[in-house]
Amino acid sequence: MALSAKLQLRQSQALVMTPQLMQSIRLLQFTHTELERFVDEEIERNPLLERQDPADDAGRDDPEPSGADDGDAEWFSAGLDTSSETLAERLDTSLENVFPDDPGVQDRLGPDLALTWKSASGNQGQGDGGFDFETMAAAAVTLRDMVDEQIAFTFPDRAKALIARELADALDDTGYMRGDIGEIADRLGADRPTVEAVLDACQGFDPAGLFARDLRECLALQLRRRDRFDPAMEALIAHLDLLAKRDFVALRRICKVDEGDLIDMLGEIRALDPKPGAGFVASAAETVVPDVVVKPAPDGSWTVELNPETLPRVLVDQAYFAQVCTHAKSPADREFLSDCMQSANWLTRSLDQRARTILKVTSEIVRQQDGFLVHGIRHLRPLNLKTVADAIQMHESTVSRVTANKYMQTPRGVFELRFFFTASIASAEGGDAHSAQAVRHRIRQMIDEEDTSNVLSDDAIVDILRKDGVDIARRTVAKYREGMNIPSSVQRRREKRAMAGMEA
Repeated sequence: MALSAKLQLRQSQALVMTPQLMQSIRLLQFTHTELERFVDEEIERNPLLERQDPADDAGRDDPEPSGADDGDAEWFSAGLDTSSETLAERLDTSLENVFPDDPGVQDRLGPDLALTWKSASGNQGQGDGGFDFETMAAAAVTLRDMVDEQIAFTFPDRAKALIARELADALDDTGYMRGDIGEIADRLGADRPTVEAVLDACQGFDPAGLFARDLRECLALQLRRRDRFDPAMEALIAHLDLLAKRDFVALRRICKVDEGDLIDMLGEIRALDPKPGAGFVASAAETVVPDVVVKPAPDGSWTVELNPETLPRVLVDQAYFAQVCTHAKSPADREFLSDCMQSANWLTRSLDQRARTILKVTSEIVRQQDGFLVHGIRHLRPLNLKTVADAIQMHESTVSRVTANKYMQTPRGVFELRFFFTASIASAEGGDAHSAQAVRHRIRQMIDEEDTSNVLSDDAIVDILRKDGVDIARRTVAKYREGMNIPSSVQRRREKRAMAGMEA
């Protein structure tokens, strides 16, 4: 048989992940902040894209067009119109949005006209000067502000003040000093005893307990401030591990005190602050913005809407594209403009598809967890990604991406979408399965209702749950209890007896 080279043509079908398809899949799992950042990057790269603000939308409701280009632009909303209202009807047309607090506008108007403009917009109170001083709040005092002020009064020597500020830089949000004394001394060119002396002085700052290096030192500083750091209390502080285990017998032996004195000492420990710096403002608090809002409907069902604050709006400027195309002479310029238009159209379609997918998935979650929304966590049903994916005819991986790092606002609070997906625990009577989250809540509820004479063991909790129709093993109860940081029945009994003695 002779060997020869041949050329054959074959047709085949295969799924190919294009770069744009991969990017569309990534958009699903983006959080609100990540999506905003991505849109800003696309707008910076693409001259045909422009962000649309709600205030600009309100300004476009003017019946008389302000320019020839207003009617030529094609507007896309990244959100999904979930009601019968139009886009213009859903936009806020209040004076605050029509005349936003734009520094650029104020610069163009000048200081005098800007003040008049802000007063006419109605956002500032009704005073003669146009400002409502009741709405103005003083800046919150931070931990570093408090420490810097005490450093200035405590260390007149500039070298020691420099060391103190270096130690202050090592403070965490709770007031603990996390730096290494030797490393700070080497970096500043100072000897270790000098740095330790400055640290001792800083540990006398208010509030008591600042600049401690661990919990024991923090509590000891506060007890010294109260003149209560006697040998018995020093022994108790040195054995906080036994206190965490509720081993009061060993503590009485180590501290050489009777039960009454130990109860008094525990009461003093409870009155201390383990995080003395937590009461100050360390950084701006990040507010969780829900992606979906669930409200009760008049007919008894639920209305699921996307939060417009999490839906970026972009503008594809068709008029600018047509104008620039007439001046594009070289093939490279025309190809660049074509790529920009394709990218802009892809972005608007992808954002709209992302919004539709989120709405579809969350609507099914609300339908599955209707009992939780009506009656509470004890009626949370077991649910997994595959159940939702099969119901809405999507792939399970798509549902997983949609529910990642997204939140839903319900009448019962704001929950992460993953909260509604819980494991299933079989029913003891052959009925519907129980949600693991609901069982955890039931275990915590039973333990919270305990008293000194009736502390439930894990076996007793198993018996109660089985009477309620929950088929659960003792090791599962122990795992759930430990996951909620609930001590064993022996430790809880010791703690309740100690608490009862303190109250007596």
